[in-house]
Amino acid sequence: MSELSYKRTNVYEVADEKLLKEIFDYAEGYKTFLDEGKTEREVCAYVEEAAKARGYKPFTFGTKLKAGDKVYYNNRGKNMYLIRVGKGDVAKDGIRILASHIDSPRIDLKQVPLYETDGIAFAKTHYYGGIRKYQWATIPLALHGTVIRKDGTKLNVKIGEDESDPVFYISDLLPHLAAKQNAKPLGEAIGGEDLNIWFGNVPYTAAENEKDKTVKENLLRILNEKYGMCEADFLSAELSLVPAYKAKDVGFDRALIGSYGHDDRVCSYPAYTALFDETSDERTVMVVLADKEEIGSEGTTGMQCAVFTDLIDEIAASFGTTSAAVRANSKCLSADVNAAYDPNYPDVLEKLNATYLSHGAGITKFTGARGKSGSSDADAEYVGYLRKLFDENGVIWQTGELGRVDVGGGGTVAKYVAKMNIDTIDIGVAVASMHAPYEVVSKADVYETYLAFRAFIK
Repeated sequence: MSELSYKRTNVYEVADEKLLKEIFDYAEGYKTFLDEGKTEREVCAYVEEAAKARGYKPFTFGTKLKAGDKVYYNNRGKNMYLIRVGKGDVAKDGIRILASHIDSPRIDLKQVPLYETDGIAFAKTHYYGGIRKYQWATIPLALHGTVIRKDGTKLNVKIGEDESDPVFYISDLLPHLAAKQNAKPLGEAIGGEDLNIWFGNVPYTAAENEKDKTVKENLLRILNEKYGMCEADFLSAELSLVPAYKAKDVGFDRALIGSYGHDDRVCSYPAYTALFDETSDERTVMVVLADKEEIGSEGTTGMQCAVFTDLIDEIAASFGTTSAAVRANSKCLSADVNAAYDPNYPDVLEKLNATYLSHGAGITKFTGARGKSGSSDADAEYVGYLRKLFDENGVIWQTGELGRVDVGGGGTVAKYVAKMNIDTIDIGVAVASMHAPYEVVSKADVYETYLAFRAFIK
């Protein structure tokens, strides 16, 4: 093809044996990360240990930073900031920011969840983020989270991941009796209040009173004996149901990875490993692993929380400059995913402007819906800067939109960072079946995104 034409590059078509080995080796670490971090709390704990092992120290507000410092700020156990202070002039060069999120769609227990009906104990739920509810029925689920008991002690919960653990379950109708359900629109076949978790089936036969010989009473006895919990402890708990699946290679050639939580841990992992692995120390770098993106980046651990700007203020003050000067010269990659083109469902994506599996890191210039509503829409100058940077560093990349015009859309943390006068654009990995309990990505794209992030912070 003429050099005047544009054509995406399939990473596997051009990769030599060395690059292939790097891609597949890197994927093994990523799969471990996925299995160990299925909630934002677990990701923060995992990354904190990795940071400590590389000499990062906890940051306290009011501490003056200096060149060479490596610090982290763990915000309430669900939002992590990693900062490496460079030798360069932070007022002139700003900060290189990699902002990803570590929350994923899931099913949360309600604060008063337990009930029994017709001999089965259930737990009521409230789903978190954008899910297709029918996908969460009849799959094995694991219970993860934190309970603050009545006496103030904390209980960390992870049940359903070990081979010896029980799993949990949401039921659905058998096809023989589902004619009425089948006539409903797909999105209405299972309602939000129907996502009830099967918790138990054995009554407490040892009870002295007939009214206590219930499945719920037996469940409460088990919770008390094993975990020191009473029913009221659910009031001060954060408990979530996530798929009890392990990350696995997909396909005979093992080019793809199937897992829960690729969105957006598939960008979080390259972000923090790029920081750890990049040895150049001229630039100040901040990696943000944010919570609550799936519900609008709200709350004390979301990207809209002032802790983000507070940390920039602390960096600026440490070097006798203003936060405004630092932000004006900073650059950010909103490290988030895009929808992979799926030949099984071609009508929702426009082929020329879709991201494809195994074609490298995907730049999404704008997100939003309809007429780009809710998007920061990065300017041509910033796209041009990144284009030159990635090409010079041998990064394979592509561009894409999130679906056909007026078909749908979505948003990321980019708009919140851009509002702070920081050049920002979305870049990340193409994901097939996004927000499903089991998503698929290409190992090649994960690695090229890692290389893109290293080039950006170098």
